[in-house]
Amino acid sequence: MAETANSQGFVHLRVRSAYSLLEGAIKAGKIGKMAADAGMPAVAVADRANLFGALEFSQNTKDAGVQPIVACALPVLGIGGQMAERWAKTPTVVLLVQNEQGWLNLCALSSAAYLDAGEMSEPGVPWAQLVDKSEGLILLSGGPDGPIDPLFVQNKRDDAHTSLAEMKRVFGDRFYVELQRHGLPQEPAAEAGLVEWAYANDVPLVATNDVYYAKAAQAKSHDALLCISDGAFTGQEDRRRITGEHWFKTAEAMRALFADLPEACDSTIDIARRCAFLVPTRAPILPRFDTGAGRSEPDELAHQAREGLKARLQQVTPAAPEEDYWKRLEWEVGIIQQMGFPGYFLIVADFIKWAKLHGIPVGPGRGSGAGSLVAWSLTITDLDPLRFGLLFERFLNPERVSMPDFDIDFCQERREEVIDYVQDHYGKDRVAQIITFGTLQARAVLRDVGRVLQMPLGQVDRLCKMVPNNPANPVTLAQAIDLEPRLKEARDAEPAVKTLLETALELEGLYRNASTHAAGIVIGDRPLTELVPLYQDPRSTIPASQFNMKWVEPAGLVKFDFLGLKTLTVLDRAREYLERRGAAPEWNLLPLDDPKTYELMASGQTVGVFQLESQGMRDTLRKMRCGSIEEITALISLYRPGPMEMIDTYIDRKFGRAEVDYLHPSLKEVLTETYGVIIYQEQVMKIAQILAGYSLGEADLLRRAMGKKKKEEMDFQRLRFVKGASEKSVPEAQSGSIFDLVAKFAGYGFNKSHAAAYALISFQTGWLKANHPVEFFAASMSLDLSNTDKLAVFYQDCRRFEVPVLAPDINRSSADFDVAWKDGQGSVLYALGAIRNVGLEAMKHVVEVREAGGPFADIFDFLERVDPKAVNKRALEGLAKAGAFDSLNPNRRQLFEQADTLIAYCQSVAAERASSQVSLFGADQAGAARPRLRSVEPWAGPDKLDQELSAVGFYLSGHPLEDLTPALKRKRVTFVAEAQGLAEAGHEAFLMAGVVRRRQERASAKSGEKFAFVTFSDPTGEFECLFPPEQLRRCRDILEVGTSVLVKVRAKSADGEVRFFGDDASRMEALLDDTQIGLRVVLSAQSADAEALKARLDRARAQGKGGEVWLQTTLGGRTEIEIKLPGRYRLDAALRGALKSAPGVVILEDA
Repeated sequence: MAETANSQGFVHLRVRSAYSLLEGAIKAGKIGKMAADAGMPAVAVADRANLFGALEFSQNTKDAGVQPIVACALPVLGIGGQMAERWAKTPTVVLLVQNEQGWLNLCALSSAAYLDAGEMSEPGVPWAQLVDKSEGLILLSGGPDGPIDPLFVQNKRDDAHTSLAEMKRVFGDRFYVELQRHGLPQEPAAEAGLVEWAYANDVPLVATNDVYYAKAAQAKSHDALLCISDGAFTGQEDRRRITGEHWFKTAEAMRALFADLPEACDSTIDIARRCAFLVPTRAPILPRFDTGAGRSEPDELAHQAREGLKARLQQVTPAAPEEDYWKRLEWEVGIIQQMGFPGYFLIVADFIKWAKLHGIPVGPGRGSGAGSLVAWSLTITDLDPLRFGLLFERFLNPERVSMPDFDIDFCQERREEVIDYVQDHYGKDRVAQIITFGTLQARAVLRDVGRVLQMPLGQVDRLCKMVPNNPANPVTLAQAIDLEPRLKEARDAEPAVKTLLETALELEGLYRNASTHAAGIVIGDRPLTELVPLYQDPRSTIPASQFNMKWVEPAGLVKFDFLGLKTLTVLDRAREYLERRGAAPEWNLLPLDDPKTYELMASGQTVGVFQLESQGMRDTLRKMRCGSIEEITALISLYRPGPMEMIDTYIDRKFGRAEVDYLHPSLKEVLTETYGVIIYQEQVMKIAQILAGYSLGEADLLRRAMGKKKKEEMDFQRLRFVKGASEKSVPEAQSGSIFDLVAKFAGYGFNKSHAAAYALISFQTGWLKANHPVEFFAASMSLDLSNTDKLAVFYQDCRRFEVPVLAPDINRSSADFDVAWKDGQGSVLYALGAIRNVGLEAMKHVVEVREAGGPFADIFDFLERVDPKAVNKRALEGLAKAGAFDSLNPNRRQLFEQADTLIAYCQSVAAERASSQVSLFGADQAGAARPRLRSVEPWAGPDKLDQELSAVGFYLSGHPLEDLTPALKRKRVTFVAEAQGLAEAGHEAFLMAGVVRRRQERASAKSGEKFAFVTFSDPTGEFECLFPPEQLRRCRDILEVGTSVLVKVRAKSADGEVRFFGDDASRMEALLDDTQIGLRVVLSAQSADAEALKARLDRARAQGKGGEVWLQTTLGGRTEIEIKLPGRYRLDAALRGALKSAPGVVILEDA
């Protein structure tokens, strides 16, 4: 570099990227271009404690033509001092990498900061560790938030000199004294001491700017970012702040700032010259697989594959001649050996075999791996690729070398055990998870910025709701402002909203937090810190790579996906229930032609069946009437983002309503199973092979090109396709149009290997529901134990399948959902742990106590035996409201209202137990201390059910409208169970009744007007009603959750599915104001209590409206008398329930 450049140039050595979470505001990939635009030859990123962006920054900066310098602002303990402010963090020093050894040392230090953090509030490393790992690193003293400056500011000069001397001792000529000038009062206070010591000890000075954001104008939004980080408000005085000088300044600005110390700027260029290191990218490095038999990995793979195929062919009926299997196996083994991947297959097979040996459910396969016969032979997958027509080249293409990638599904509750095995097998320091970063997305950034600007919560919430919420394809804030006129109006009307939106737009997309990828695991052949730095998520026991999914593979690590699939856990739990009665199935050997399963699917009753439970999917199932596993595979593949008309084409062709078109006679074999519709990527590959002479490897490249739709690549492939076809005597016009048609669908084409594997799981859950519904429901509910909305759906489905659900009972139920069989009738036992505010672990304790000492005799026996630490007051109240104690004491209200007394008794008995003080009077006397419970009137009908609803989440033992059924019937109200059948028979208009359970409002994509889906519950089930915008405006106030309403609906029936549309709604009170109804109360003269009756009736007196009440009784066993009471009464469910519980009431009749 010329001398002139040296006297003017400057290199930023301290840029914080967005990976300094909620501190830096520049994405790592953009820093190189910023340096290039500023004419700087090099730039360093020094994030706090981490190297998250090291590889990404290195590669992108190199591509921008700038030299990347990898650095870290490392928090260091045990040297120097610290700022006195409340918000001060552990002081940091900057370490810059000079060479490979420096990189390895910095990886080890950054990893140690996280892995050894223990109970520390933030990551950090003791100075002694830096001493050991100093080779290949340049040290800067750290500036205002380092360990030296605060000592000068606090007049501890001797301590400062001692610490500086120690730094020089360890790093020698690789140590620089760092100076910063941002206009902070502490900077000049420290600078004089720093410069004086540097000159006296012949240590070079270096000027840095602590860069947090790109442009000076971003200072304000960055201030909001720091407030988000610290949970502070921008208007708060006492908080962490930085100045407006922390931007990516030009070389001229930095030279001017340090005009009195030009050598401090020259040092930045000297340091850049001394740091000639690029974070390396590597080809994938696999751990060695110990074959144990002295065979090489390629030989071991061939041996295991051959032995495995022999075993497989004995288990199943081959779908093709056996020699086809052996030919394909040898060919696949050859390709795997040639590509150098035997070790990968052996490692995956090893942990899958271990899982299966230990009873951990493993999925049949997912992704393209199911196309490999070797994988099937090694039991990695459970699908015979010849039976399903799956292609190996879709998984491993000999013409495009890339790592194979098996995604493996495990039972979600036991997935960790498999990861533990892999850690033990390959070494804890060689196995890690993969880091992921949460970003500030549109809604989240609005909420965060709104909070730090102290805007009213309600206002921010309203603005957030204007941002469309689509997790699958998130909308950016800029797009939302374009789409939503109300956001623009709010911005233009109010300066505070304008500030909110402007600030949020600048911060959107920055990283908010680090966590770990749900499934990815990397395994190395050496300690991982020699390849990547590591991070420790406080919620995980396993470390994670500091590079995310995109960058961990270029660093040389091979990723294995260990996914948790809930459905596998459902199947396993159901198998345990079935085992008790000797009916446990072998999931992979089920008959794939089971008629009951296909009948279930054709009826659309597939709630809870894997992949087939959405409303749209159930509608399609009714139309398609799948009759084979191939058709389920086709359905799963068709029901994807793509042209929905293909579903109708497929169905019409299946039932002969449309003609099947095979495009060309030679393609009949490929397209027969899908009635000429191109559904799978594998079909695209086969068409290219048959029609245009592609090899399957080339055809895989064609498929990828069609998916990406790059014009020049497509033009090249079209010529190649047409030329190949003409060699097979297919005219150009025909082959060209076939190419265009194939290209159209290739973009939507689905991977058949994945679809077939998942269709198998769909079939297995469908088979379970069709053949063993009791076990199916118990297992499904068990896995949604804490999701009451989902439990309510399953409960309704149980009623449809006539599967009894027995209410929770402290002496019968288990902590989890369970199954009971009696006289050939199975029932689902409702879980005690599914009651709100009770807790699964607490209920496991209760069941253990019950199993050890027998059923509980009464409520006090229960309290004397359980641990009050497990069963607290909230748990006791929840159990009482849900009716779990009904078999011990049917008065739920008495237990609920006196829970304090009961828990105090439970605690005193436990304390006595703990001190082992047995009463002098022996055990009998213990009963004397039992408290007397006040007698209270039990909750009547609706009150009892409302309490049950609050504890269980839905009505389990009855329904609030049950007592009103006669009155509703007289009003010609139709309940949903009956309405379904009538609608299917052609009836359209109904008057229905129900309690509002849920209301979801959505905005119409076209008009932006709100419509609503309202779920109602009546005594026979639940139904959903769509209220269009106009009807919703009229009825919105009535449709409040918990309200009992009458609804006028129109029903539409199509393909066995009934949909309800709301026309009008009115409160149930309107019905009860009807003077035409009356109530007859039949009394027993002996036990009737006139005062109790009067008290109940007085509460229900109505002014002018309402119905009449008659009392009827028999005197002297012979004379029947009837008295009409004066006045009118509200004959609602509350009165009916109260009268039913009054002494001497025999029966209520509608008069």
